[in-house]
This record gives sequence, C-alpha cells and structure tokens, in this order.
Amino acid sequence: MMAEGVDTPTAILAHAAVALREHPFDDISYRSLGDAVGVSERTVYRHFPTRSHLLEGVAGWIESTEFPLPPFVTLPQFRQAVRARFLAFDSSPAFAFVCARAASISPTGEPEPTFFTRALVAMLATNHPSVNARDLRRVAATLRYFASAQFWARMRTGFEMSAPAISDVFDRTVGEVLGGLLIITDTAMDSVSRRALG
Repeated sequence: MMAEGVDTPTAILAHAAVALREHPFDDISYRSLGDAVGVSERTVYRHFPTRSHLLEGVAGWIESTEFPLPPFVTLPQFRQAVRARFLAFDSSPAFAFVCARAASISPTGEPEPTFFTRALVAMLATNHPSVNARDLRRVAATLRYFASAQFWARMRTGFEMSAPAISDVFDRTVGEVLGGLLIITDTAMDSVSRRALG
C-alpha cells in the first residue's frame, strides 16, 4: 500500500525500483506495480502510458535516489563527482544498467535542459567566458554523455572496465574536450585581435 503523503507516480516508481532487485525490467508488470501500490493497473497506465515512459521514469527515480551527482562548481569538483558516481554504478550495476538502457532507448526525453546540463554550462562559462553559448552547450552535452550511466555501461560491458579505469578514460576525454574548447577560445580571441588591429 502507498505511504501517506507519497504521490501515486512516485510510489509506482519506488516499487518498480524495488522489483528490479529481484526481476529484470521486462518482467515487471503494470498489474504487479498496481497491486504493490494499491491502485489499479489502469492507474499505472495513466501515469506511464508505455513501457518506455515507465523505463524513463524508473531510471530518473533511480538516478535521483541511488546515483545523485554530488554538487560541483569547478572542473576538479565535477571530475570527483563523476568518479564517485562511477563507483556507485559499480556498486549497483543492475540499477546502473537500467539507467543506461533508458538513456539509449527512451523516446520521451526532456524538452528543456536538465539541471545537470545547466550546471555544466555555468561551470564552463565561468572558466571560458569568451566562448559562445552554442559551443558551451555542445561541450556540456559531450561532458554529460561521458559522465552518464550509458558511457559507464559501454565501458563496463564492451571493455570489462571497472569504475577506476572508466574514470581514467573519462578524465582523459575531459582533457581532450576542454583542449578543443581552448582552441575555440583561442581562435575567437585571435579573430577579435585581428579585428582590433585591422
């Protein structure tokens, strides 16, 4: 039954996460979720009309409760936060793989940039104020991918890497991405200098 003060969608997601400890996602039925929460199967469908919606919701719930990214404002803090997250993924791989799967196949994605994306853009803008907003968003999207469960899962299954090894790859990748950002910054500064001199 649902705990007092918990909304129905949250209760459904919480019970789905509990069920994932014993069953693969594809074996979790809407009827069993409804029974666990104390609502009808139809109510579960009303909140999560397709399995993709349910997968995305469960993944979001897992990420926020099991794998929250520690706060960061600087690049070293961001790198440390991602390292901690990869270790958490290694500790709970079944949950991490659900998050990775949702990112890979869920068609319902967010229309607005997430808090994580906005935090990355703000961090980059602080360190690279001369880079235009479009390039900052592109770099933030790249960093977001390399900090994701999807990247962790590909490294873990494709190369049998552990969290520390994946973190090392992540650090090298961040260095490459930010090196490219420095080239963009230098090119923009050269262009401004040429205009000022010309």
